[in-house]
Amino acid sequence: MRGNGEIVNMKAALVIMAAGMGSRYGGEKQTDGIGPHGEAIMEYSIYDAVRAGFSKIVFVIKPGMEPTIRALCGDRVAAMITPQGEAVEVAYAVQDFTSIPSFYAIPPQRTKPFGTVHAALCARGAVDMPFAIINADDYYGVTAFSVMLEKLLALAPTGEGTMVGYRLKNTVSDNGTVSRGVCQVNHGSLGKVKETLKIKKYPDGRITDTADPDHEVPLDPESVVSMNFWGFTPWIFGEMEAYFHQFLRDLTPDQLKAECLLPVLVDRLITAGQLDVAVLHTDAVWFGVTYQEDRPVVARALARLHDSGVYPPSLKG
Repeated sequence: MRGNGEIVNMKAALVIMAAGMGSRYGGEKQTDGIGPHGEAIMEYSIYDAVRAGFSKIVFVIKPGMEPTIRALCGDRVAAMITPQGEAVEVAYAVQDFTSIPSFYAIPPQRTKPFGTVHAALCARGAVDMPFAIINADDYYGVTAFSVMLEKLLALAPTGEGTMVGYRLKNTVSDNGTVSRGVCQVNHGSLGKVKETLKIKKYPDGRITDTADPDHEVPLDPESVVSMNFWGFTPWIFGEMEAYFHQFLRDLTPDQLKAECLLPVLVDRLITAGQLDVAVLHTDAVWFGVTYQEDRPVVARALARLHDSGVYPPSLKG
């Protein structure tokens, strides 16, 4: 709102990272129809984002994936209208090796994408407004998108960001280890985030970091973790590019699976005093699929949300 009382129609985009390989899942979990009428998890995020007021959806996809996403939901999303009466814009950004800077020689054996920082950078040309960025295979909850949008539209043009935090105990799998950004929160701001790659839940409820199997580190189940639900302004792309280029310069030829990760970048910017990240809390419940064994649990949870009226009988029509 301007000082004279005029309301400015601010817009925000949702960037969906859907180019992962799904190696632990054993298939294309981004497009797997887990909902009761074949809905993919990201369709719920899109539905929740649009009804919160996001007016642009950007899919970051693998080469050749656009026809699949269009048929799954992209063309339907392009016909949606926000509660404010705005048509929803849809864009597609391909995450592939053609966007890797020329100074880096990609090893012939490399097949894995270069991670979430690179995924976000691939969307740069389609994003000229405040934006949230999420994983395609995580369910974040209805209210998470409304609190994110409200904060997004209040961010300063530079030096500020935000994230939705979840409790560690609600984000682990019974079927294997998971990766999470374990956070330290100070008076509502993110003080530190540590990307922890092998978090294991035991039957007795204990949760540990098993990166070193000989010296497992206990983790507090109530810890706040990042599920890659970040909010930024376009200013962040310059920082992403600088960090990604340095990441590539530091890679050795044998690091064929190393990834450039958003939580690591955010932590570095916070430590350097370049970024202040507000941590948002909601009553939303997160769930997602890492392994095939997670699928039936998520399918039941989605069915209950439809049955209780959180979503219409089908998101397809």
